[in-house]
Amino acid sequence: MPDKATVEAFIATVVGGQHAEAIERFYAADASMQENHHPPRRGRDVLVAHERAALARHRDVYTHPVDFFAIEGDRVAIHWRFDFTRLDGKRFSIDEFAYQRWDGDKVAEERFFYDPAQMQLQAPRRDST
Repeated sequence: MPDKATVEAFIATVVGGQHAEAIERFYAADASMQENHHPPRRGRDVLVAHERAALARHRDVYTHPVDFFAIEGDRVAIHWRFDFTRLDGKRFSIDEFAYQRWDGDKVAEERFFYDPAQMQLQAPRRDST
């Protein structure tokens, strides 16, 4: 069961933009991660590689400060909000809940719940001159 300080440190790492580093630091070696009803990815190294590849497809990923998280035994729920800017300048936002099972101070399983329609791309921002 994670303590509150560990979960807060995990959240701070992600909000600080260190997404892959958060996986390296806070996930068990055999952890799994699942998007909605897709098959889970397994193994911390696989999760880190997937995260780095996803980040490489974007110019910027902004993680909003977390407005809610809960810890109940070995279960943690976190409300995440992310703004993505792709390399072509198109943007989208994701509002999701993560449901995690921790084994001690490491995430053992995680599942994300979000509406994939949120990934609709918006036009690039035009800077005013």
